[in-house]
Amino acid sequence: MVNKIADSVADALAGLHDGATVLIGGFGTAGIPAELIDGLIAQGARELTVVNNNAGNGETGLAALLKAGRVRKIICSFPRQADSQVFDGLYRSGQLELELVPQGNLAERIRAAGAGIGAFFCPTGYGTELAAGKETREIGGRMHVLEMPIHGDLALIKAERGDRWGNLTYRQAARNFGPVMATAAKKTVASVHEVVELGALDPEAVVTPGIFVTHVVRVPRVATQAGGFKAAA
Repeated sequence: MVNKIADSVADALAGLHDGATVLIGGFGTAGIPAELIDGLIAQGARELTVVNNNAGNGETGLAALLKAGRVRKIICSFPRQADSQVFDGLYRSGQLELELVPQGNLAERIRAAGAGIGAFFCPTGYGTELAAGKETREIGGRMHVLEMPIHGDLALIKAERGDRWGNLTYRQAARNFGPVMATAAKKTVASVHEVVELGALDPEAVVTPGIFVTHVVRVPRVATQAGGFKAAA
């Protein structure tokens, strides 16, 4: 019987090696798999290359992973904002390498890895420092830059509901990079707030089929001070 429900975050992340490339879903704070990131910190792997749209907010989530000294390099589109002090301090002190990638290119490089595309040409970034050292070619009268796919050893994504086969649905903007990252990694771990019975998910609503998911971990919603529950952003 296929059952991808892991007993714990620790079980789902066991075996990750030093130097791995980890794709982490999220757009700002929307869709960040915070519990999985905390598990990654506890797991102990070092010298990681992390791929995310941002470079952490405040002191939690991805920022906590950076602060723990586990990341050697980050590949992202939007590293600096008002509360990105952890990234800023590490980068300025030379403790963290940055590869800056335009957001559309980032999504397409991840998608290309999942689709088995060896490389692709894109006009974005031509004539800027982002194209330094890359092959360029004129296509249809416009210059393009050769971009390589981004493969992951592990993808950490946040979904809303999942079943034991690993089929996933998402909540609104929390979907963001999760679906493409799930296709581009050797191993994908998804956190969900609800584990449902097989057949409970409408096949037309399944965004990430279970074939792309290795483990599903159920995590509770976060209680608010008012006694309610924080939405799964």
